[in-house]
Amino acid sequence: MHELKKFGSLELSRRVLNAITDMGFEEPSPIQAEAIPLLMEGEDVIGQAQTGTGKTAAFAIPILEKMNPKFRGVQALVLTPTRELAIQVAEEITKIGKYKQSRALAIYGGQSIDRQILTLKRGVHIVVGTPGRLLDHLRRKTLKLDSIRFAVLDEADEMLDMGFIDDIETILRETPGEKQTLLFSATMPAEIQRLAKKYLRNPRFVSVSRDELTVPQIEQVFYEVKEFNKLEGLCRVLDVTDIKQAIIFCRTKRGVDELVAGLEARGYESEGLHGDLTQAQRNRVMRKFREGRAEILVATDVAARGLDIENVSHVINYDIPQDPESYVHRIGRTGRAGKAGSAVSFVIPKEYRLLRLIEKTVNTRIKRCPLPTFEDVLESQREVIIDRLSDTLQKGGLEHYRSIVEEMAGNHENEEIAAAALKLAFDIEGSHETIDAGEVDFGNTGAKEGMVRFFMNIGRENELRPQDLVRTIAEEAGVPGGTVGAIRIFDRFTFVEVPREYAERVLYSMDRSIINGRRVHMEPAKVRNRQD
Repeated sequence: MHELKKFGSLELSRRVLNAITDMGFEEPSPIQAEAIPLLMEGEDVIGQAQTGTGKTAAFAIPILEKMNPKFRGVQALVLTPTRELAIQVAEEITKIGKYKQSRALAIYGGQSIDRQILTLKRGVHIVVGTPGRLLDHLRRKTLKLDSIRFAVLDEADEMLDMGFIDDIETILRETPGEKQTLLFSATMPAEIQRLAKKYLRNPRFVSVSRDELTVPQIEQVFYEVKEFNKLEGLCRVLDVTDIKQAIIFCRTKRGVDELVAGLEARGYESEGLHGDLTQAQRNRVMRKFREGRAEILVATDVAARGLDIENVSHVINYDIPQDPESYVHRIGRTGRAGKAGSAVSFVIPKEYRLLRLIEKTVNTRIKRCPLPTFEDVLESQREVIIDRLSDTLQKGGLEHYRSIVEEMAGNHENEEIAAAALKLAFDIEGSHETIDAGEVDFGNTGAKEGMVRFFMNIGRENELRPQDLVRTIAEEAGVPGGTVGAIRIFDRFTFVEVPREYAERVLYSMDRSIINGRRVHMEPAKVRNRQD
């Protein structure tokens, strides 16, 4: 009998709980709290939930709890619309199942099928794949589904939009009748309901309810950063912002600990708050923050529940929340008692769609701001630098340093020597470099210099007009419409050029968006080598 432990209100095995704890999660999301108990009881489930609500763990946890790791056959099959989602789901299942000795494999087009066949022969427990490549394996008889105990249709409405419905039914017919079937979809069109009625047995329906959300009247802005320079971006914003007290939110406990360590290493007084703290530690942190002895509190959503502190001038989303409700709850902790407040979010390019979902749900446009430059930071610290220099001059004891200046004065102006000394003293060499470097290399897409050309599977047959495309790019990606370059619309596809600086953001925002009722797929255009 496996020892059961609590994850919020759920009882999970020690191995699964340890893996979830390693990932830094403190309690189940709403969809997990509703779906997991039903799936553990053997029910078929229909889940209506958006991406970012934790639905992968909602089906991965029950699958891993019920899986037999000693049997090397495929016990669970997860169908996804895109290879990106297949990889993402397989990676998360691997993390959750790392102490269960489980093996998950992502199967998708564009990767060597021979490598996939070799891995399947070695034995895997869970296969996550796109319909086309799964059918290919079934035809080759390199994938056997006769031992399947779980079948999951993830983002079913998107698979419907992409024309996969017949492929899905072909695949499901290859699975045993006695199995649990799970269907997750953000919307429930008639075709999805028909599919559910045909292949699910007395399914239980769960959904993430979205209450009417009201956003407090505070300033809301966001900064676009890369994952690798997010901390540097945060520090620059902290340096130029007049902060009385700030709460910085991270998604996980590990994220809190890493950010606190990073801030302290850079000289920022900060305290961390998450579920692993004892009550005594929590009381000490909160007392220090309430008394104003700590300027920055770094916390998870769970740990910050119930906080009511009047003097919080800024709420900073270091990790953008994965649902609009959390966003509203977070930023509501500033602007209390009629005082001014600001909400700042850091967004990496692949999170743009999540940002737009928050904006649409709360009916608020969040202003994009450029990251402060080195010059901005230096200007904001001017008075601090002058004060510290004045204090040093008054204290004296400069004889040794004066002799160095006198030695250098023969070859340099005194002002230049002083400026060099300041640069050295404040250890800001290298900060002149932009922290926005590191754009994805899209290679040669056939666009003119400084631009990236994209291919889209939508055209005249879908009544696409240039103004429709420009408007959608501007709204979804936050790109100035006037910067969109050449557009060529054909019957069934379109090419559009955007500035290279916006390319990554446009790709993440537009791929899988909807224009004129059609689900759009976007990718960098390919330049074919022609032989004359």
